Amino acid sequence: MPISYPERPLSIGDHIRKKRMDLKLLQKDVAKICDVTEGCITNWEKNRSSPQIQFFPCIIMFLGYLPFEFDETTLSGRLKACRCRNGLSQKQLAKIIGVDGATVCSWELEENYPHKGTLAKVDMILEKLTEA
Repeated sequence: MPISYPERPLSIGDHIRKKRMDLKLLQKDVAKICDVTEGCITNWEKNRSSPQIQFFPCIIMFLGYLPFEFDETTLSGRLKACRCRNGLSQKQLAKIIGVDGATVCSWELEENYPHKGTLAKVDMILEKLTEA
């Protein structure tokens, strides 16, 4: 393998480069798959920039796995994983749940925790988004 082949990918860019090289694809091929420019793929692979969250579903589909680890036994981890899989910002997920974006942020940071009734609603929404 070439010297730039990431044996142990750490960043999302490393994961993309490794998969692309495993599949013997060019950056322009991955760019078409993800509907971005070739420059985006180059910047992601060289860790000059990180993909915006709206591109995560396509990247996850391309990779065949979620390139991040979340403790999905916690609300914080479930929220983050759900947002990544669905390409949602905190503000977008908050709108679906019916709360303010800052509220989702505080839940993810484990600064606050939803009340019992709200938690049941959040659990139901996360379940539906996970099934989708």
